Amino acid sequence: MLRVLNIRTAVPMEKPLPVLAAKKLRCRKEDIQRLVIVRRSIDARRKPHIYFVFTVDVTLADEARVWKHCHDAKDVRKLEIRPEPPIHPGNRKLAHRPVVVGTGPSGLAAALELARHGYRPVVYERGCDIDTRTRHVEEFWDGGPFRPESNVQFGEGGAGTFSDGKLTTRVNHPLLPRILQMFVQAGAPEDIQYAYNPHVGTDILRRVVKNMRQTIERMGGTIHFNSCVTDIGRDDTGQITSVTINGTETVPAEVVIMGIGHSARDTYHMLYQQGIHMERKDFAVGVRIEHTQDLIDHSQYGCSAAELGLDAADYALVYHDKQSDRSCYSFCMCPGGVVVAAASEEGGVVTNGMSLYKRDSGIANSALVVNVTADDVGGSTPLAGIEFQRRYEKLAYEAGGRTYKAPAQTVGSFLGRDDTGQMPSVTSYRPGVVWTDLRRVLPGFVTDTLAKALPYFGRRIHGFDDHNAVMTGVETRTSAPVRIVRGEDRMADGSSGLYPVGEGAGYAGGIMSAFLDGLETAIAIITIYQPLEGK
Repeated sequence: MLRVLNIRTAVPMEKPLPVLAAKKLRCRKEDIQRLVIVRRSIDARRKPHIYFVFTVDVTLADEARVWKHCHDAKDVRKLEIRPEPPIHPGNRKLAHRPVVVGTGPSGLAAALELARHGYRPVVYERGCDIDTRTRHVEEFWDGGPFRPESNVQFGEGGAGTFSDGKLTTRVNHPLLPRILQMFVQAGAPEDIQYAYNPHVGTDILRRVVKNMRQTIERMGGTIHFNSCVTDIGRDDTGQITSVTINGTETVPAEVVIMGIGHSARDTYHMLYQQGIHMERKDFAVGVRIEHTQDLIDHSQYGCSAAELGLDAADYALVYHDKQSDRSCYSFCMCPGGVVVAAASEEGGVVTNGMSLYKRDSGIANSALVVNVTADDVGGSTPLAGIEFQRRYEKLAYEAGGRTYKAPAQTVGSFLGRDDTGQMPSVTSYRPGVVWTDLRRVLPGFVTDTLAKALPYFGRRIHGFDDHNAVMTGVETRTSAPVRIVRGEDRMADGSSGLYPVGEGAGYAGGIMSAFLDGLETAIAIITIYQPLEGK
């Protein structure tokens, strides 16, 4: 197989990929037996002239002949297929089925891999199944009751289920292609395997996590919803012995994978009281900003995305203030999406962004957040960051009228400008917003940095700091403010058999990296213990 890089073609494409690949290979299109797209990115540096850039793998009828004529080409390489190394189960016997806590990406990945190898995991999820959870979330967004155990943060699929469904990661790992394939097998679009910034959208992601859960069940696993782990048991050596569900049911276990998510604050407190070693971790807080998608498309492409047959454009912005050594940056940018209510506790307002797969809302939104260090949060315990988040979520709840409406402000008002902007105001947050001064609901160092960053971003994307652009607060759940310390064996420090994983444990930053962490942890467990098939 040959890998062909840097196949550039104007958007929209006028020639099919096999023709373009054959030109690079200096062969006929008919010589190509099979072509697989490895990567597709967009080059918009010379807008309005936009280009696709492809990397493809091709199988040829006579590879030796083609290679002889093109091996000096800088964009053609011989590709050696290296199969994933086999996983060899260990010899130690399990007295009990392994327990997985949480059905976010890390928990699902761990449970899938354990089930695939015959370990029949038992999975406990504090929230509801995805269908019930979706109904509860929609009711809340429409002004209905808030449910502490069934919301954007808690329930089947984890917090990422109500997001843009991004499958990007800065990690380079040989397991990533298999992870993408697992998503495709569960119902995700095939293009996630080669798109430069793949996403599945919340609508498709809901189906994917449901299909993954059903796969776990078909392979012998068991899923329990509305089942919160409220305690753990350990013996004198630190070995995990049990988990307690909903304060009443004690389940024996010597292997427990904790994929609790970044918002399981009560679980953090329980683990801390149990003496599990934790440490503070940096995170970020800020606001959500909204624009018309057309503004972002024209900035990035020089025209609307629809004119080129492209998906809605995204952006990434960073501002560093040398005076304060603070950074403000875009986070979880959602093209063609909406701002959503993402509270997980009564009496708090939290914002997040969400997109469907088609990204066709006509609204672009992104978090604009400022870094918060461990020294900023005060307090004396590793959980001080949680109280820091909670403080500003409560202020936002008060400013929104104690009805889960969110505090909002235009950029013009926030920056003290009097004149009117050129673009229409966009506010997609449900159940609604209350106009107020965002300085009332965020730390001063955050709003001061944001005030400096907005004009800078406006010079990068014309109209970004338009006076009518709306910012909604508060965005506090960018990542966990806590890390559960673990060793090289992936077990919690001093707690044999307890495996903290994913974003909630402080070892991931998105769907893909959390899934990878759960998968690697399951593989580590498999190499120690025997399967449970037939028991």
